[in-house]
Amino acid sequence: MKQLKKGLIYVVAFGVAAIWIFPVLWLLLSSFKPGDELFTYPLTFLPKHATMNNYAQALEQFNFLRYMANTAFITLVASVITILMSSMCGYALAKYKYKWLNVLFFCLLATTMLPTEVIMRPSFTVLYTLGLYDSLWGCIIPTVGTMTGVFLMRQFFITVPDELIESARIDGANEGTIFARIMIPICRSQIAILAIFSFRWRWNDYIWPLLALRTPEKYTLQLALRTLSGAEAVNWTVLLSSSVLTMIPVLIVFIIFNKQIMNSNMSSGVKG
Repeated sequence: MKQLKKGLIYVVAFGVAAIWIFPVLWLLLSSFKPGDELFTYPLTFLPKHATMNNYAQALEQFNFLRYMANTAFITLVASVITILMSSMCGYALAKYKYKWLNVLFFCLLATTMLPTEVIMRPSFTVLYTLGLYDSLWGCIIPTVGTMTGVFLMRQFFITVPDELIESARIDGANEGTIFARIMIPICRSQIAILAIFSFRWRWNDYIWPLLALRTPEKYTLQLALRTLSGAEAVNWTVLLSSSVLTMIPVLIVFIIFNKQIMNSNMSSGVKG
């Protein structure tokens, strides 16, 4: 009976995985099809005449590298700032003993209940007043503060024994040294998790760059992909190949940081 239950769990798990991966495989394989194969009836799963011309057009005609450079700059800078801000804020909220910090934390937590659309208007007003409209920094600064990251780091730092910090203070370490040389190394797994989420959020972001950018040369990949869908025609071959290319960096980041999550020692520096 136990083996039967285990087998059913595996069957269900593989079924869910197949349902999820089927559209992704269809997208991947369709990106190698010439235009006349995309809408043939009946539809075919495998390309009959596979071609790499779609990817060549995406890199040449679509100016893919330019848009990728813009997106990479926004994503990397915003992710690094997000990790630093979330780590420092989470550490302060978890380890500093001030009554008003709890009030501040719950006020910050309450902001997660607000829809993003509610704060777009005031955020854009501040952005425009600061002269950051139509600049890549205008896509970075409004997105670096995320309560999700602060909450994640705070919950981890709460589990770190206070004795570890007190021992470092007795040894003469200041607050900056404690945070940089003790706290950061032991929360590598949380940083990896936040890095994955932050990278994915910024890389796939569409709404905020749509509001903050006007010049086509500064477009991110998601905005540029929209230009391939015209009112009367859609360049499906370039759209499919470009969509596949946009998935590769996110997949690479996930593979790198997922390995660090599995191998990181969350209890490093803490003796039982």
